[in-house]
Amino acid sequence: MEERGHLRLIGDWAALRDHLARWNADPERTPLGILLTMEGADPVLGPEWVERWWHEGVRVISLSHYGVSAYAHGTATPGGLVGRADEVLREMERVGMILDLTHLADEAFWQAIERFGGPVLASHQNCRSLVPGDRQFTDEQIRAVIERDGVLGAALDAWMLQPNWIRGETTNENLTLAAVADQIDHVCQLAGNARHAAIGSDLDGGYGIEQTPRDLDTIADLQKIADLLRARGYREEDVAAIFHGNWLRLLERVWTAA
Repeated sequence: MEERGHLRLIGDWAALRDHLARWNADPERTPLGILLTMEGADPVLGPEWVERWWHEGVRVISLSHYGVSAYAHGTATPGGLVGRADEVLREMERVGMILDLTHLADEAFWQAIERFGGPVLASHQNCRSLVPGDRQFTDEQIRAVIERDGVLGAALDAWMLQPNWIRGETTNENLTLAAVADQIDHVCQLAGNARHAAIGSDLDGGYGIEQTPRDLDTIADLQKIADLLRARGYREEDVAAIFHGNWLRLLERVWTAA
């Protein structure tokens, strides 16, 4: 896709800064810029593979997804880090890889936060105080990400936005994008600012619009969240930070430090 000019693989701050300039000047003719991430670290066959994946372009890795991976317990499987997770985390820290805390079971989350000294984020993660369930973070976990100057991207999967959602049974007639604004606002309230909330979406497959807010039909409808935030008193610079600026700030900090 990159060779054919459809995408541009972004792996450092110079490339991202250049891509942003080109996009702002001529978005119609600029390919989409992408940052490669890995959800679930099973393709990291050992600590020595971290650098190999780095050279292939991967810049963010999460240790687990659903169930137990080679390195950690994930969603719906209580437990901590397993296997050679500590070695993998040390190697990730050495090469400058970002750790995505999304999907980690509670015990694994706290162990990873304690043992990994590099940059962290939660790419698609909501708040347990608004929607109960181990897929969401507690307020304490959210504060831990904030304290590490991380960013949390709100997810739009309906069962993470509406309490007591039953897949295949509950309809989205009572669910709107206001629930996404609630998630973003909660992170901002915990932080005391708008520097750590973002959009994670998680709209990459596995379900359709039947399992998203009913006022979301295409990806362009994410822009409706901006007006919802403005109605709650968010300033334009805060909205811009939530929509893109916080992700950019994190990447600039991590990559210029490297």
